[in-house]
Amino acid sequence: MNLFKRLFKIGQAEANAALDSMEDPIKMTEQGIRDLKIDLEKSLESLAQVKALAIRAKNDVEEFSSKANDYQQKAMLILTKAKNGEIAIEEADKLAKQALVRKEETNQQLENAKSESESFDESVAKLESSVQEIKNSLKKWENELRTLKARHKVAKATKSLNKEMAEIDSSSTVAMLERMKSKIEQEEALADAYGNIAKENKTFEQKLDELTNTTEQSADDDLAALKKEMGLND
Repeated sequence: MNLFKRLFKIGQAEANAALDSMEDPIKMTEQGIRDLKIDLEKSLESLAQVKALAIRAKNDVEEFSSKANDYQQKAMLILTKAKNGEIAIEEADKLAKQALVRKEETNQQLENAKSESESFDESVAKLESSVQEIKNSLKKWENELRTLKARHKVAKATKSLNKEMAEIDSSSTVAMLERMKSKIEQEEALADAYGNIAKENKTFEQKLDELTNTTEQSADDDLAALKKEMGLND
C-alpha cells in the first residue's frame, strides 16, 4: 500500500510556489482522494478475507478441543469397560492407547489452530487500524478539498477585481470626472439663464397688461364725456 506516498503527494497541494508551475492543487487533491478510496476498498476486502480466516481458525480451535476431549473420554470408557470385564484388558489397552495417540495428534492440531487464530486476530487488528486511518485521511482531505475550492473561487474573484483595478488609469479617471463636473456646471448655468429669460418675459407681459388696462379706462372716460356732450346720456 502506497498510502504515505499518496498522502505526501496530496500534501504537496499546499505548496503553492511549487504547484504554480506544476499541477493544479485541486486536481491533485481530487486524484489523491480517488487513490485513497481505491486503497480503502482493497483494505476492506483484505480485512474481510482475514476475518474469515480468523473465524475459521476459532472454529478449528473449538473443533480440535472437542475432539481431544472426546478421545480422552473414549480412552477412559474403554478402560472402564475392561475393568468391568466387558472387554479384554489387552484389547482395551490397545484401543485406549490408540485413542490417546489420536488425542495427542489432535492436541497438536489444536495448538497450531490457536497459533493461527492469534496471528489472524493480530492481522485483523492491524487491518482495522489501517482502514480507520484511511477513513480519517479521506475525511480530512475531502474537507481540505472543499476548503481549496472555496479559496480558489475567492482568489479567482479577487484576482479579476484586482486586475480590473490595476488596468484603470487614475489620471484619466480624474480628468474624466473633471470634464463631467464642468459639463454639469455648464448645464446648471444654462438652466439658470433660461429661468431668468422666462422670468423677464413674464414681467414684460405683466407690464404690458397694466398699460393696456390703463388705456382702456381712459377710452371709457372719453366715451362717457362725448356721450354727455351729445346729450346721449340716459
